Amino acid sequence: MSQSVLDQQFIERLQAGDNSAFKTLISNYHSKLLIVARAIAGDVFAEDVTQEAWASIYKAIGKFEGRSSLSTWMIQIVSNEAKSRLRREKRHSSYGDIDDIQTSVDPANFDSSGHWSSPPSRWEINTPELMLQEDQLRRCIEHTLTILPENQKAVFLLRDVEQTKLNDIAEILAISEANVRVILHRARLKLMAVINHYQETGEC
Repeated sequence: MSQSVLDQQFIERLQAGDNSAFKTLISNYHSKLLIVARAIAGDVFAEDVTQEAWASIYKAIGKFEGRSSLSTWMIQIVSNEAKSRLRREKRHSSYGDIDDIQTSVDPANFDSSGHWSSPPSRWEINTPELMLQEDQLRRCIEHTLTILPENQKAVFLLRDVEQTKLNDIAEILAISEANVRVILHRARLKLMAVINHYQETGEC
């Protein structure tokens, strides 16, 4: 049976009110939604925002039409909840070092038109997937992800795990696409440094 058929069957269980399916959904996606919530609303509100998002997902799952993937749909919900919470709390400066990026990026990296003068190397998603087959390296990468700034973690998750388009990430996190590219580049550089160090030394 194909994965798409299994996914559709799972969605049908959710829409039929199958609580065990919803518990599985929470188990699989809570940490990912929490990362997005933290990147937008900050650590103080992240858990509350994520819980509110789950309540909204539970209420709205019957109306899910499959126009996007289920994960994309849920990420958009938690994004909306986080932005609404910020508006309620009148907190519009929760992005931490996201704002700093605009002033901390080395201008030598860009040409007069604002494009990369030396583009970031292409990230082959198959490479880290293959490397994750090694338990020790996987633990190194997972640890590195836990200590990345929340914005880098969120952008990396959305782009390289969820395969979300850059312009959609910008909309989800309410930042410019240029900042998305810079944040993603920083996250990839950090992870590649971990991978390179492991290949050279066999240690994390």
